[in-house]
Amino acid sequence: MGPQRMFGMTPWVRRLIVANLVVFLLQMTIFVGPRFETALGFAPLLALERPWTFVTYMFIHAGPLHLAFNLLALFVFGGPVEERMGGRQFLTYYLLCGLGGAALSFLLMQFRPVELVIGASAAVYGVMLAFAWAWPNQPIYVFPFPEPIAAKWLVTFAVGISLVLALIPTSDKVAHLAHLGGFAAGFLYLKAADLRVARAERHLRRASEPSVLVHPAAGRAARGGEGSIKTRRPPDRNPAQAEIDRVLDKISARGIESLTPAERRFLTEMSRKMRDRA
Repeated sequence: MGPQRMFGMTPWVRRLIVANLVVFLLQMTIFVGPRFETALGFAPLLALERPWTFVTYMFIHAGPLHLAFNLLALFVFGGPVEERMGGRQFLTYYLLCGLGGAALSFLLMQFRPVELVIGASAAVYGVMLAFAWAWPNQPIYVFPFPEPIAAKWLVTFAVGISLVLALIPTSDKVAHLAHLGGFAAGFLYLKAADLRVARAERHLRRASEPSVLVHPAAGRAARGGEGSIKTRRPPDRNPAQAEIDRVLDKISARGIESLTPAERRFLTEMSRKMRDRA
């Protein structure tokens, strides 16, 4: 069972939205001025002196529109992704994408210097990628376009725009490298997860193949001549093997992307147990 929604939001999406709103309210009321942004924002040149900013920068925003875009995207895309991943994995993924944004800005600061990186955009862009990864053809309505856009093309467009703006010097003061870092971290995370499941699938399919025994005497008696090959009748399956067969059949019919997070975890865990017994 997926996480329970409240006000249309899953638990960690709701908590992240509230956390961003509270921090922004503090920015606008108590901690007015640039010192608050400087203390919690990510400055690549000072990152090693202030390692906490690899995380805290995700909760600081430049203005209401900046905040509104990120929270709207998190609201639209975050719920389905959290329901699919589960709360703990979703939070890990969200923070990892945010760290990826800071890490790429830090690694490329000599080539594309950025004074200060703030905002949840890198993490939110990673969530958008996870949505398109799971539901690539899901139509998304984007103002002011009259027709919906498939999620995969929406994310492709966002990556392309961020890449172009990261390569071309602009005066918009937006950390486009952070967006790309969020995409990159999300892609590596999702790809690694798919590879683990695919490896587990191959291992379990090999382990589930029926064994073949040669019985020359029995074959000659049955056919009156040459030995024959006789397939051993498989014993009654236990519940775990029955579930393995069901999941493998689902992959054959609908692909790995159709698996739920629980089914993915089950496959990798059963594969690990079989390897340990080998």
